[in-house]
Amino acid sequence: MDDGSAETEALIGSSSEDVRSHLDGKGALAEFKVYKRRWFILFVLCLLNCSNAVLIMGSWLNMLGSVLRFVGVLKCIPERAVFPMVMGGQTLCAFAQPLIIFAPTKLAALWFPDHQRATANMMASMANTVGLLFANIFSPMIISYTNNLVMLLLIYAIPAVVACFLATVGIRERVPPTPPSASVLTSSSEPFLQGVKLLLTNKAYMVLLVCFGSGIGIFTCFSTFLEQILCVKGYSNDFAGLCGAVSIVFGVLGAFLLGLYVDKTKKFTEVTKINMCLTSLGCSIFAVVSQLSEQKLIIGAVCAWFGLFGYSVYPIAMELGVECSYPVGEATSSGLIFVSGQIQAALYMLLLQALAQPIADSSLSVCATGADANLSWTVPVLVMAGLCALGTCCFVVFFHTDYRRLRAEATASPKTVTDQSTGGDTWANSTDA
Repeated sequence: MDDGSAETEALIGSSSEDVRSHLDGKGALAEFKVYKRRWFILFVLCLLNCSNAVLIMGSWLNMLGSVLRFVGVLKCIPERAVFPMVMGGQTLCAFAQPLIIFAPTKLAALWFPDHQRATANMMASMANTVGLLFANIFSPMIISYTNNLVMLLLIYAIPAVVACFLATVGIRERVPPTPPSASVLTSSSEPFLQGVKLLLTNKAYMVLLVCFGSGIGIFTCFSTFLEQILCVKGYSNDFAGLCGAVSIVFGVLGAFLLGLYVDKTKKFTEVTKINMCLTSLGCSIFAVVSQLSEQKLIIGAVCAWFGLFGYSVYPIAMELGVECSYPVGEATSSGLIFVSGQIQAALYMLLLQALAQPIADSSLSVCATGADANLSWTVPVLVMAGLCALGTCCFVVFFHTDYRRLRAEATASPKTVTDQSTGGDTWANSTDA
């Protein structure tokens, strides 16, 4: 067997015996298979992402943290122990989040064929957003509900326990017996730091890292400050919460449609650029209408627009990051983009808070009382719109890339076929070797 075949077996690891049975005389894979259990693994990841807001370890941390938070509010717990227990549970869940939230692109690459990867990534990624939506909806209900411990158990503890059980019992292998696509064979297995070095020298990836990371930061600021921005103009917290929920719902809808479209057309760059432009437009409109009073319909529509084109592009941009950085590992490329977004979010939040100036008197304000309750957000929202526009313009002008993973798959094998004997879907793609 030649060096290329040896590298193939090394990358697949424990699955090399299964792969060998599918090699042709030249040491290249003659067929790829996908398995029905990929949908079960995707479901478990969605449940973990939803309840948390490398699967099995993350599921246990998530479960233990959720249970500890629930136990911490029981009446039998001494008052002095409540805060440490709740914060300890929150900390465990925070430790679990990176193990879960960076997994969608890796899961999609390892278990799904190329015509389903964007959809699988969309479902796993947006599950975290759906979890945030559930938290916004049910948290007020917990406060008003008579038996709030039952609500806490049903909403926060049980989903985490179920996800942990399914992950521990149902997920028994890191990769499928045979790869679903050619890109799995050549995806990088090099050390993390070496992968980071390759990414830092990749111009297209760095543009995506900074510009789309800026977009993540803007959305974090939007969701964090939405109530404070609107309450000064007389809008209630319930209305602000509704606007946030509407943006999430439309974001999930848009992500579903985009995932199907991109899986079919492979237009990652075009979709990302168009969506970022439309998001920037929505952010600019929000900066204006959020300063008007008694305009609930318009503000709600703008928030829906903001979510439809902003939230929805997240999984597509993550897939684009994999395409432009291949063969670096999927978790590494998507993880660094997310980290970039969180760092920029922290900086933007500090900047916007510093720009918010106190108002001496505001007759419309329904903000909570306090020293910094009534703040003028006119300048901060305009700066936020400017930052969004700047990041979008830089991305549109400077981002250009080949789809490295798709190109590698197109030339990897002479024939790609999946039969139904393994419970997979039938698909074929014949190309020249």
